[in-house]
Amino acid sequence: MDDIWRDALLFHRWANMKVLDACANLSDEQLQLTAPGTYGTIADTLQHLLGAEQGYVRRLTNAERIRSEARPFPGVEALRGEFAKSSDALLEAAAALEPEDTTVAEYDNGDMVTLRQSLIVVQAIHHGNDHRTHIYTILGSHSIPFEEIDVWGYGLVGQC
Repeated sequence: MDDIWRDALLFHRWANMKVLDACANLSDEQLQLTAPGTYGTIADTLQHLLGAEQGYVRRLTNAERIRSEARPFPGVEALRGEFAKSSDALLEAAAALEPEDTTVAEYDNGDMVTLRQSLIVVQAIHHGNDHRTHIYTILGSHSIPFEEIDVWGYGLVGQC
């Protein structure tokens, strides 16, 4: 894995943890907030984000998917450890990829498509950005303060 991939995945991990930080002190009621144009509630979005990432890792490594969106929301702190493990597994899987590595993916409509595995890593990063933005949209629309999570901020705090 080159430095660009590594930086992107380390940012992805950092940003997920910052979102969890932003949600850590929310009440159960606040975790059920939503806003137009977002995925769903904050709790549902966190579960979806983690479950999808574990699904991407599963596609890359055949690892078991642990978090299901159907499981009850365990709380933000309980998810933190699962996010850390998932992010570490994604980094490890990406490091092991070769440019010609492919996988067969099934889409929601049942179509089976052969994809380069590197596209799964790109999707994980994109998906994370998309849903972290949803959570921040919900927080902002309900006047709940949060710390920005952009790449510049990540670099400025000496994470890279």
